[in-house]
Amino acid sequence: MAKQSGIIKLKGTIDDISFYKSSDGYLARAKGGVDAKRIKNDPAFQRTRENGSEFGRAGKNAKLIRNSMRLLLQNAKDKRMVSRLTKDVLAVIKTDSANPRGQRIITEGNLKLIENFDFNINGKLGTTLYAAFTNDYDRASGDSTLNIASFQPKQRIAAPEGTTHYKITMAAAELNFVDETFVFGSDDTGIVAYDDADTTVDLTASVSANSNLMVIQVLGIEFFQMVNGVTYPLKNGNHNALAIILTDEN
Repeated sequence: MAKQSGIIKLKGTIDDISFYKSSDGYLARAKGGVDAKRIKNDPAFQRTRENGSEFGRAGKNAKLIRNSMRLLLQNAKDKRMVSRLTKDVLAVIKTDSANPRGQRIITEGNLKLIENFDFNINGKLGTTLYAAFTNDYDRASGDSTLNIASFQPKQRIAAPEGTTHYKITMAAAELNFVDETFVFGSDDTGIVAYDDADTTVDLTASVSANSNLMVIQVLGIEFFQMVNGVTYPLKNGNHNALAIILTDEN
């Protein structure tokens, strides 16, 4: 892969060179590789087919996770979030010891590998929120809870310059990877002043009671600036944090 330089940028194919635009700029690469029909049928490519099957499954699983949190991801994600999450989900799938290669699934893997995943690499939860919190998920009731004991926001939240207000959100999603459906619940503090006042947080988000599906819990912080009594998202959400803080499977 090479980066195009010069005034004129190309798109398309010339001979065996493909020219295209990506998030990294205008690139060029040589065409090549093994014929698709051979990869599909040749026994020599059995391992390739197995890897491809699991990568495709990881992509679908990661998409379901993203879709379940779409409302929050609108304000807290980076441009490589999709590929990073897919990579981590694939790592979970590869820990499945119950199924053969090519047929391994996320719910048989080590789900703890996606805990602490930051959806926004530019605003990591661990370097944004320094107040200790406790969180839990009750499968019988379907309730996810989060508590932050008394803290002073300016002392325990590392906010970007210009912040006057913030909002803490906790959400839970019940994920059906077979039907590719989900149940979502969330709770938040509302937009509150970023100051030295003692503050406590108690949030509850609910999904289905007695579910037998995988559930994830996330915690996020958004930053705002108030001007003439109106609050505006700060810097288009570049520093907002959102991370998975719990995974639970029946």
